[in-house]
Amino acid sequence: MNSNLFWKLVFVVLVVVWSFSEITPPTNRDLIQHFETRAQEKDDAFNQIVAKARELQQEQPHREYGNLFDAVGDTDISKYFPFIDVKNEKDPKGRILKRLQKEASGQIQLGIDLQGGTYFVVQLDPDHITNKVAELTQQLTTATNDNQRSSLEYEIEKVQDTKRILGQAIEVLRKRVDSLGVAEPILQPLGNDRIVIQMPGLAQSSLESATNAIQKAAFLEFRLVHPDSGELAQDEIIPPGYELKTMSDKSRDGSMRLEKVIVGRQAEGGLTGKFVRNAYVSRDPMSNQPYIILNFDSEGGKLFGDLTSAHVNERLAIVLDGELYSAPNINEPILGGSCQITGDFTIDEAIELSNVLENPLEAPVKIMEQRTTDPSLGWDSIKAGLRATMIGLNTVVAFMFVYYMSCGVVANAALALNILFLLGVMCSINATLTLPGIAGILLTIGMAVDANVLIFERIREEINAGKGIRAAIASGYDKAFSTIFDANSTTLIASVILIVLGSGPVKGFGVTLTIGIAVSMFTALVVTRMIFDMLVARNVISKLSMLQFPFLHSTNFDFLKLSKPAFILSWTFIAIGVGYGVHRGSDAVGVDFKGGDQITFSFAEKPGIDELRKTVDGLDIGGSQIQYQKSMLDANETLTVLVLEGNGDKVVQALQQAHPAADLKAIGKETVGATVGAEILKSAIIAILLALFFILMFVAFRYEFSFAVAAIIAIFHDIFMTMGWYMLTGRELSAPIVAAVLTIIGFSINDTIVIFDRIREDLQLGLRGSFRDIINRAVNQTLGRTVITSGTTLISTGALYLFGGGVINDFAFTFLVGVITGTYSSIYIAAAIVLKWHKGEKPKTSPHAYNESAVVVPGA
Repeated sequence: MNSNLFWKLVFVVLVVVWSFSEITPPTNRDLIQHFETRAQEKDDAFNQIVAKARELQQEQPHREYGNLFDAVGDTDISKYFPFIDVKNEKDPKGRILKRLQKEASGQIQLGIDLQGGTYFVVQLDPDHITNKVAELTQQLTTATNDNQRSSLEYEIEKVQDTKRILGQAIEVLRKRVDSLGVAEPILQPLGNDRIVIQMPGLAQSSLESATNAIQKAAFLEFRLVHPDSGELAQDEIIPPGYELKTMSDKSRDGSMRLEKVIVGRQAEGGLTGKFVRNAYVSRDPMSNQPYIILNFDSEGGKLFGDLTSAHVNERLAIVLDGELYSAPNINEPILGGSCQITGDFTIDEAIELSNVLENPLEAPVKIMEQRTTDPSLGWDSIKAGLRATMIGLNTVVAFMFVYYMSCGVVANAALALNILFLLGVMCSINATLTLPGIAGILLTIGMAVDANVLIFERIREEINAGKGIRAAIASGYDKAFSTIFDANSTTLIASVILIVLGSGPVKGFGVTLTIGIAVSMFTALVVTRMIFDMLVARNVISKLSMLQFPFLHSTNFDFLKLSKPAFILSWTFIAIGVGYGVHRGSDAVGVDFKGGDQITFSFAEKPGIDELRKTVDGLDIGGSQIQYQKSMLDANETLTVLVLEGNGDKVVQALQQAHPAADLKAIGKETVGATVGAEILKSAIIAILLALFFILMFVAFRYEFSFAVAAIIAIFHDIFMTMGWYMLTGRELSAPIVAAVLTIIGFSINDTIVIFDRIREDLQLGLRGSFRDIINRAVNQTLGRTVITSGTTLISTGALYLFGGGVINDFAFTFLVGVITGTYSSIYIAAAIVLKWHKGEKPKTSPHAYNESAVVVPGA
């Protein structure tokens, strides 16, 4: 073995070892078991915690962290884990549990759609900021001295600093989310005024508490009640500087009564919730009614003491988020730096309120987008995705082994390394694996096979030309390199745009696909070449045998003969399909683009669509879409209902009450505001147009402008044809379908590039015949590669379609149609347009065209 080959082997082995280290351990260990194993000095109280956690785990098996969090409760567990430093920690319980959860976590991070949980996008309320600035500006115009003006100008500047407010909101919301018992919540800024909140493992039953914790601004103010409030409120006379509030309270007989109170418009002495150091819940020893105790910081304690000293025998209003909670009488100065908030609370409401009081937001936030997946549904998605991946992978491996024999063994070894390297890179950059990400892995398998097929078919040609094994391998890799580079580069353009412009699952798919493209090129061009060189150097192989079918490798069809009728037939069908989609109108658009609430239900008995529609229509909430979803070979069928935004909870309650025998359970919910939906649609269109523009530039640079125009027209053909089929089958457009369309763009140009590359090569070699003859010859020469690559990709995608379920099923259907259409359009659309463009004359190819002597192949 020469030194060059030796160091390549060392490098590949090091990459293998590194990949294994990055993905070990791949999956999560039992958190409760890890909690029990790591604990020291266990006692009865500890054993009760473990027993309670196990009991909760049986009830909700996919919520380990939340179950353990609930089982611990208020127990001080720091004594059991002395090796975890919790000194000066405000939340020692959270610190300990998160440390243990991290220790027990696997390296492959699952997205919300796989492990269950909720994904929120929240936005700072722009109206609040505008109104606050207007209020401060008004005060500025009436300021009487420089100090007041300077102070107000500083406050206006602070309110307008959305970056600072966004940072404060992230920290506040992080503290609130931590109190819900969520393992490793993720909060990230999105633009200048939005925040992405991912809460993995959050069960549907905890969703309401999470929503309340996020949306409450908790803007607490202490205002004075007007001395003549009773009389003024009765006559509804509101003096300047005051406003009328209504407060509910319980009378001694237990009945509720409402009291109208005249309170000041501003916080007295500037005393607001920002001075609250902590808040907690206690109970009245007589009535057992919960109330909230607030402790102020030193500045707040002084302000509160001064306020209560100056207004003895007056009433002090406690206003939270504009709502009057209580208005107790100040009987004496309160100098202890604390106070109580009483009201008609349940214990859960009191806990939620104390949590948000302790972590107030400077500006309220609105939930713009919400996607909830029950952990049980996420686990079903994992099983479906893994099953589809394994079936597709095993089928492709078997085909490669049978068809390419010894070369197939090399390709399959490279394929195994391809998956290992892909997962290793994803784990190293902490990329999240989503449901579309699984689709990306399977698509990567198809692309890795494509590169190997290109190489093997080139080697076959060289062997048939009479070259020896060593020369055939070297020449095969040299000639395939340009095609592989160009084809993968164009697909890479689409995948990078997915990362830049996509969000959530779409971005996850883009990350997986981008890594997969890079890794597949490495394994195809470096790893397999190294294996062949080693086998030849050690005389392990002296010849390469492959199956050969005459209808793939010895053809001489006149493909262009049918180009004109095929062109007309294609665009006729496109007109029918797209026209039907326009006719469907809003029914063809899913929640991602038009906004609304989409709820996914599981059921014990299947109610009829008409019965369900009658129930939903009876709510008088506008239009709705109701349908059942089921993958072709999957028994787990689900019901989805799409209604206008804000009506999801009403629909859940109405359907559960009207159809008790069905045992309907809401296992997933997506809420997308109309504004967000419009933004998603806009970004989808921009992503597709950008991909087409950069592909046009790349192909024009690498080939010739006519080739680029033909490729873009073929891509448009493939997009419209695929969407036509998609519409005719009654499916809805969603954000993941944008990923599918961009992937179709990548595949379509990939297939077209292979034919264009052979046309370019034949032109460079100066082969005899007309330009039409050269195009037909190139199509026939690449027919074997085209059929095999499209076939293996169809196998992988077919497994997704049959076994993936849910979003993956729609994605797979789209890509299945796209693969077939892309293969067809490369011949009858792209190649035919190039011929027509040049009026049958041979074009001059780009100076960047194929030049065999100048090609340097990695691994050569």
